Amino acid sequence: MKADHHTSSWLFESQLAPFVDAFMLHLFDCRYASNTINNYLAGLTHFAHWLTKSSIDVKTIDEGIIQHFLDDHLPSCCCEKPAFSDAKDLHAALGHLLVLLRASAIIADPSIGQTPVDKELRRFDDHMNHVRGLAAKTRKHYLSIVRCLLLAQFADQAVMIATIKPDQIRQFIASQSARCAVPSSISAPVSALRSYFRYRVTLGDSVHHLIGVTCFPANWQQASLPKTLTKSEVERLLGALVHDGPAALRTAAIVHCALDLGLRSSEVAYLGLDDIDWSAATITLRGTKGRREAVMPLPAATGQAIADYLMYERPPTSNRAVFVRNVAPRDQPVGPDLIRKSIRQAYARAGLPYTRSHLLRHTMASRLLEGGSSLKEVADVLRHRSLNTTLVYAKLDSKNLATVALPWPGSVS
Repeated sequence: MKADHHTSSWLFESQLAPFVDAFMLHLFDCRYASNTINNYLAGLTHFAHWLTKSSIDVKTIDEGIIQHFLDDHLPSCCCEKPAFSDAKDLHAALGHLLVLLRASAIIADPSIGQTPVDKELRRFDDHMNHVRGLAAKTRKHYLSIVRCLLLAQFADQAVMIATIKPDQIRQFIASQSARCAVPSSISAPVSALRSYFRYRVTLGDSVHHLIGVTCFPANWQQASLPKTLTKSEVERLLGALVHDGPAALRTAAIVHCALDLGLRSSEVAYLGLDDIDWSAATITLRGTKGRREAVMPLPAATGQAIADYLMYERPPTSNRAVFVRNVAPRDQPVGPDLIRKSIRQAYARAGLPYTRSHLLRHTMASRLLEGGSSLKEVADVLRHRSLNTTLVYAKLDSKNLATVALPWPGSVS
């Protein structure tokens, strides 16, 4: 809906008036539809009116104030009609407003805290990033766990690592473990704490007694078989990729990348146009889990699926990512979540009862073993740092296992 002359005054006579042009330009750059832009502008108008009535300074706007507007004001809004009241569009519009205000340095970035714990976490993050080379997702997860520990121990006071006792670490791990749904998840807080304490060792702190109590719980990783698709299920999945639905070619290319190359969701999302050497039929992986580049052969079926997407479905954009968004905000690469969603939708279209995208990576490893590849070769293709990580697939190689199996006692060999 468009704001009428009366409600327009709410916006152009408010503190947000100087930012209207930049707000509109931002939405145009994101290539939103005109109707969506009108709705977002109407939502901004309503928010501006509420700010004025509530005497809230624009420099204090943050997520909390926006949530107060959405949760407390909107359900009982008595502003003059036609005040825009669609909660979903309002939430989206005000999210863009926050981006704009922070880019203009009108409001502070909340991620830059100045407490002793905030500063300690930034130093730890720099260590994980520049010294250990951990991926952003891993660093974020470790930081959230270490933040909980440091806040529980020191609140807003200085971080004094020498005052932490082993029993406090045991209690913290126990409390974190209680939130884990599966046993394998319990190792996450242990990994985060061990990483942090080892960082403190590099600073000269004596924390070996704390490292000693961060023991990994028993988790028999080799106890179960990795789930894979059967040959008939693979055929059903590939057959279901041929359809005329939206983003059909993008989904087909994504599935082939995961199934033929064993790529992780993040690796598919981070593929760039410059990473594909069509003449040499190779693909270079840069956004890998270990942050190491890897050059892999590009199978014909995978290359054809990517080429079909690039030629017939990929929207015009200056972005150099292979897979880009089809809806606003456009000109942006897809993220790992959309990769996983595309694979889940492909499963559903094929009538398969699966949801995990990693299943295709397991399937590719199983197919390599069945084709006669060694565990070392599978480890190289999967880019495992340790061969132990690949050993679980040995249980899928029934042909070779049968050659080393001993006869059952009393049976005829």
